[in-house]
Amino acid sequence: MNKKEITKRYILFIISLFFSALGVAFTKHGELGVSPISSVANVLSYKFDFLSIGAWLIIWNCVLILGQILILRKKFQLIQLLQIPLSFLFGYFTDIGMWIVSGIPTDLYIMKLLMVIIGIIILGFGISLAVIANVIMNSGEAFVKAISDTTHKQFGNVKIAFDVSCVITAILLSLLLFNFTIVGTREGTIISALLTGVTVKFFNRFLQKTVNSLLISKDHNVI
Repeated sequence: MNKKEITKRYILFIISLFFSALGVAFTKHGELGVSPISSVANVLSYKFDFLSIGAWLIIWNCVLILGQILILRKKFQLIQLLQIPLSFLFGYFTDIGMWIVSGIPTDLYIMKLLMVIIGIIILGFGISLAVIANVIMNSGEAFVKAISDTTHKQFGNVKIAFDVSCVITAILLSLLLFNFTIVGTREGTIISALLTGVTVKFFNRFLQKTVNSLLISKDHNVI
């Protein structure tokens, strides 16, 4: 890839972060639970609300980056440190998203459910753009890949185990912090776990060819 294409891909990745963060904000506002990877940060944001959900997501992503370093050690690539500023950007975008959706009424259960569905669609769109950009993985996916590469297990299987462990951790934290009450992890988390991947595949199918044609410069040279 030449410099022009790399620049375009990173711009696309930043755009993907905004949509992914907006998707998280929609599901968070619905108060039926967020995606598995964000569930731990979500529970902590309820208990320790002096920090925003965006701030807790930054902390959680940094924990996952530290986990990659500990797992990979010398195999950890320095380029992956770009995950740190991108994690801060994602957290900032999430808080902007929370401000955008703050005026939407969610008194009725159907509205809460609608927020989750809309959030999943937007999140899936954002993840799809990140996949097409193909420059750097987000901290969650990179953490899963680090485990997969180290244990020689299939990425998909490790991803499922990671998502389940995130939900279990969120539930245990909730029970511990809220007097044995489950807070912040509900049916929305399950719906998100089931539908996000399907949504990503849908958008990939219709966007990949068109977006790639915009990314690849006419004077593209393979390095």
